[in-house]
Amino acid sequence: MNTDKEILSKGLKYMAIALVLMFIGPTLLDIVFGDQESTTYFPLLIIAILICIAAIVVAFKGINTIMNSMFKKKKN
Repeated sequence: MNTDKEILSKGLKYMAIALVLMFIGPTLLDIVFGDQESTTYFPLLIIAILICIAAIVVAFKGINTIMNSMFKKKKN
């Protein structure tokens, strides 16, 4: 098994971004639900949900990239 280190580092960068988004999204969601009477409730709610969805997408892309770096055969 030969790992492509360049692609692996790209996958780890995606996972680092996903980790940050996984903390920001739910934290913002908790803040928004705590102050529902605010005029910025709906815009911040939409932003928080989009950040949570982005965290899932980026994490999936990171895992997929890491798996490709380990198991994909190189073309000669």
